[in-house]
Amino acid sequence: MSDAPTPHSVFRPDFLAGKVALVTGGGTGICRGITEGLMRHGCRAVITSRKADVLAKSAAELEAATGQRCLGIPADVRKPDEVEAAFDRTLAEFGRVDIVINGAAGNFLAPAASLSYNAFRTVMEIDAIGTFNVSKAAFSKYFREHGGNIVNISATLHYRGTPLQTHPGSAKAAVDAMTRHLAVEWGGAGIRVNCIAPGPIDDTEGMKRLAPGDTKRKFEQQIPLGRFGRISEIADATLFLVSDAATYITGTVLVVDGGAWMTMGGFVPWE
Repeated sequence: MSDAPTPHSVFRPDFLAGKVALVTGGGTGICRGITEGLMRHGCRAVITSRKADVLAKSAAELEAATGQRCLGIPADVRKPDEVEAAFDRTLAEFGRVDIVINGAAGNFLAPAASLSYNAFRTVMEIDAIGTFNVSKAAFSKYFREHGGNIVNISATLHYRGTPLQTHPGSAKAAVDAMTRHLAVEWGGAGIRVNCIAPGPIDDTEGMKRLAPGDTKRKFEQQIPLGRFGRISEIADATLFLVSDAATYITGTVLVVDGGAWMTMGGFVPWE
């Protein structure tokens, strides 16, 4: 069972009724939790990634868990033609798209000195260029005429510098900047663009690799709130940003990390 918000959420259960969200990377991890959170509050959803089998399984499970429609559309965010095709299919199926979550990402641990040129470029293409491709397609296909909400998923890696994370940290810094630029340029069209920067989140593949066993406890001792976050807490932050409680918020990076970035700089748990 996922860690997305339950029916006892602090948000009104139907506040997203009639809305449609497209979530990149929505078949797994944090973005699947975000998708479930949106769907539990009345939203229909489209999830995208490169793996059709994962999407099909996740879409079926999300529909069963929430009672809302979920469509899985294979698409590589690095390829504008595939991204535009995903929006075309979304609009053909649902007639609208109100929310876009840019969550597709690539990451692995690697020292900068041994990081290949291709590996660095690939992460930049997925995280930064992919975010632009999806945002541009959303604008061109629907948001320019109807307005909408974009929520980018970033990180805190670049706030103080994180060992072995030069590639995703650089990409996420670009995503933060892009959030502000697009918020300024597209605000007049009724488009809000915001960003969530999760900290260490439990039950994700990244943290399972980075903090196995006793290492997790060492991590948690460095966090002011004393624990890893939950996927549901990232979903709840997303629900806030797309809700009417946030109608005057745009260009903002909302850090959801229990205060971790302020106290974990330079901490290397794998040593």
